[in-house]
Amino acid sequence: MCAPAAAALACHQRPPFVNSSPTRTAAASAPQSAAQRRPLHVALVCNTAWAIYTYRRGLLRALTQAGAQVTVIAPRDRTFEPLAAMGCRCVELPVASKGTNPLDDLRTLLALYRHYRALKPDVVFHYTIKPNIYGSIAAWLARTPSVAVTTGLGYVFIQKSRAAQVAKRLYRFAFRFPREVWFLNRDDEAAFKDGNLLAHPERARLLHGEGVDLDDFPFTPLPERAEFAFVLIGRLLWDKGVAEYVEAARSLRARYPHARFRLLGPVGVDNPSAISREEVAAWEREGVVEYLGETADVRPFIADADCIVLPSYREGVPRTLMEASAMGRPIVATNVPGCREVVADGVNGLLCEARDAASLAASLAQMLDLDGPARAAMAGRGRKKIEKEFDERVVVQRYRELIREITGSTF
Repeated sequence: MCAPAAAALACHQRPPFVNSSPTRTAAASAPQSAAQRRPLHVALVCNTAWAIYTYRRGLLRALTQAGAQVTVIAPRDRTFEPLAAMGCRCVELPVASKGTNPLDDLRTLLALYRHYRALKPDVVFHYTIKPNIYGSIAAWLARTPSVAVTTGLGYVFIQKSRAAQVAKRLYRFAFRFPREVWFLNRDDEAAFKDGNLLAHPERARLLHGEGVDLDDFPFTPLPERAEFAFVLIGRLLWDKGVAEYVEAARSLRARYPHARFRLLGPVGVDNPSAISREEVAAWEREGVVEYLGETADVRPFIADADCIVLPSYREGVPRTLMEASAMGRPIVATNVPGCREVVADGVNGLLCEARDAASLAASLAQMLDLDGPARAAMAGRGRKKIEKEFDERVVVQRYRELIREITGSTF
């Protein structure tokens, strides 16, 4: 979440970003006056400001501490204030994440076009479906360099609906404009290439997840107690496998009375697959799950868990699993794109089949049946895997290199 201390210090000690062209003439390369210099301006656009604040805080710190101007363009939520406290400018954006009304989407496109013309960012990074599609088009119209980051394919590749087919056609049109298209896992990249959704396949890049701050998520020993707590962390969506998790909990309660099945995350979110608070309350009354609400800091909940569960249908590379493994928590997840990037079956967790409550229940039972040393060994291997493959500092460096390549700006 937050940039590691060493990286933050390194950024702080460097001089600020200064715009300069890599092909300047000798005359133009003369030292610029203070009036001629201006900070690099980077805009990040997403369907929630919360996701920018939660998942890309390390990038934001690296940019702001190096003197760059950062603008976050997203629907207003409670994270506007902490983003502003970090030094970011926040601009409200209308996005109908659940809707398919073309007039709403046109409104989003026009709003982004006007923002880019007025703010004149040097480069824009787009995240999530609608910003990727309409933001890429708006940036091209405004002659603003852009990068599309596909954080997960969601309903477009899970469902077989007409809306999903329309979204694919829009992707095919919009993704001819970004300078690069980043994918978080190989399956998503292959899906776009195999589906002929990339007009310029040579612009595709594999980011391999957005990384985790290893200092912010330190290794924590597993709890020593009689009960065993599973926790599913994330937005409560049907696509996250919440129904399968609840059904698996029902089937295991009698056999494992010491097991607790918990849910942590927002309900009723702006997503076609959202689960309502009333549905969660019904499960609570039944006694099958405990709902922990939502939080801005998942670390205490991970520390209090014995195992993290994510029976998702498809992911980019799930932040929750990276954070849990960094803190030394065994994982049970589905064998789907994204999850299997983080979880090696039998190494730092267990994989089960998607949309299959019986398969999930079997994996949860297998985790419960492991002895303490076996789970502790999984925990240690998980931390090592995250250190080797998902260090956030590597991801921030990729942003630095691309920004320098696009803008010619150095720091």
